[in-house]
Parts: sequence; C-alpha cells; structure tokens
Amino acid sequence: MASSSSSGLTFKLHPLVIVNISDHYTRVKSQMNPPPVTSTSATVNGVEPLQQAPRVYGCVIGVQRGRTVEIFNSFELLYDPSTHSLDRPFLEKKQELYKKVFPHFYILGWYSTGSDAQESDMHIHKALMDINESPLYVLLNPTINPAQKDLPVTIYESELHVIDGIPQLIFVRSSYTIETVEAERISVDHVAHLKPSDGGSAATQLAAHLTGIHSAIKMLNSRIRVLHHHLVGMQKGDVPCENSLLRQVSSLLRRLPAIESEKFQDDFLMEYNDTLLITYLAMFTNCSSTMNELVDKFNTAYDRHSRRGGRTAFI
Repeated sequence: MASSSSSGLTFKLHPLVIVNISDHYTRVKSQMNPPPVTSTSATVNGVEPLQQAPRVYGCVIGVQRGRTVEIFNSFELLYDPSTHSLDRPFLEKKQELYKKVFPHFYILGWYSTGSDAQESDMHIHKALMDINESPLYVLLNPTINPAQKDLPVTIYESELHVIDGIPQLIFVRSSYTIETVEAERISVDHVAHLKPSDGGSAATQLAAHLTGIHSAIKMLNSRIRVLHHHLVGMQKGDVPCENSLLRQVSSLLRRLPAIESEKFQDDFLMEYNDTLLITYLAMFTNCSSTMNELVDKFNTAYDRHSRRGGRTAFI
C-alpha cells in the first residue's frame, strides 16, 4: 500500500456519510450481540460469549466537479465475504431509487469498517469498476481510541503499480476535508446536544458544550503557535523556505481584514445589542410575572382576613 495518492483530486466528505456508516455498524453489532436475557443457553463461566461484529459494506454517492469530489450520502450493500460477491439486483435497485431522488448524484465508491484496508477489499473494489472506473474507498475505524484527535476515517484511491514486474492495483491514502451544509450543521448540533439517557441535567450538557468549545479554541491556539514558530524559523533561515506554505498563509491572512471591516463591526454590535435587549426583556417579563404572583397571593391572604373583620386588601 502506497503512502499517499498522486491523483491530485480534492475530496470533501459530508458528516451524513460518517453518521450513516456508524449507524450501520452499530445496528449490525447490536443485532449480533443483543442485550443479555435470562435463558437456558450455553455459557462459559457464567458469561455468554459475544460474537464479533462483522464488517459492514455500502456505497458512497455524490458529485465530481472537475478535480473536486464531494461525497454527500451513502447506502448499504449486501456483500458475502466468503464468496466475495455482491448482490447486484439489490445494488441496481438502490441505485435506481437514489437516482429518482438525487438525479445529480453518482456512485463514487464504497465504504467499509475496520482498522486498515485488507487484501480482500480489492475484490469488492474491482466489482464496482463497471459502475465507476476509479472508485474510492471510505474506511471507518470503529475502535475507540481516546488519544486520537482526528476522525477515524480514511479515504483510499486505487492506483496501478508495477510490483515484481506484474501490474497490480493497490490502495493509496488520500487527504480530505469535512464539508457541511446548513441542514447538516443543524442536525449534527442537535445530535451533539441530545440529553443523555442517564438523566443528565442541563448544567451537565452546558458544561460538555463549553468543554468542547474550549478544546477547539485550545487546539486552534496550539496550531497557530506552531505555524508562527515555523514562520519565525523560516525568517531566521533555520528552516528552508517553502513557497507553497507561504502562499497558504498569505491567503489565510487576506481573510482577516474582511472580519475586521467596519460593516462587520456594525453588524456584530447590532446583533449583540439585539441579543442583550431580548435578554433584558425576558428578565423583566420574568420579574413582572413573579410580582403578579406575589400580589395575587397577598390579595388572597388579606381578602380572607378582611372577611373576618380585619383590614382591607392592599390592592
């Protein structure tokens, strides 16, 4: 397997694809290992053996515009690993249904789960070449690694290399970026803020949300420090000058004046003042409601007292 691809293609992966693959794997795993129930089945030392969840397979669909490949969605495949055969009628039916809903989407490749690409994966890869002559391979690693900061997703391309005088197709890694649209951002944000099943409070959710924001800012700060240190070393001559890196940094810095423009400041202050005004109005409304409840209770108490010959109500 080669280290990186040389095709020059730019891959953009949407979160919906990752969610679909994860959901597919979770469903298959839960079906293979259902919750334990009281039964007379065989056990080993009082513990029922858990079956290892098989790998899941599916197709990824999207569009290709020039040298940019954008992966929007995915659907499941029926694949038999023992015979390395695809259920072609099922694939054609799924493709036809998706064509009716998304006429501009095409099958770009396939996906699976696992820690690394295997030699047997080339069978299903070649089986899809009659649909796409150069399919891509999206691999999701379901193993949880707390120390890993990047997404456990790898995109592979296939390239023809001559090995020992024999031309062979091999998988090569390709870099990608995460691309989202407004609907996906709302959905992902909603999933991220779902209330835990153990009855976590709103304060717990807020703490988790703020912790995520803090981690993102901390990571951004660390990367800016690394970039600044590299540029300082390049200026002093300790690091070789890289024109491609300087162009990327220059392109990034050109965006800063747009953020610091007068129009941005005016719009930001207007939005900020509107938010404060809504907050103050909500606070006043809450105070008025509390005062009304207090007055009602006060009148009720003194009205009962006045019926007994006491003083009249305050209001």
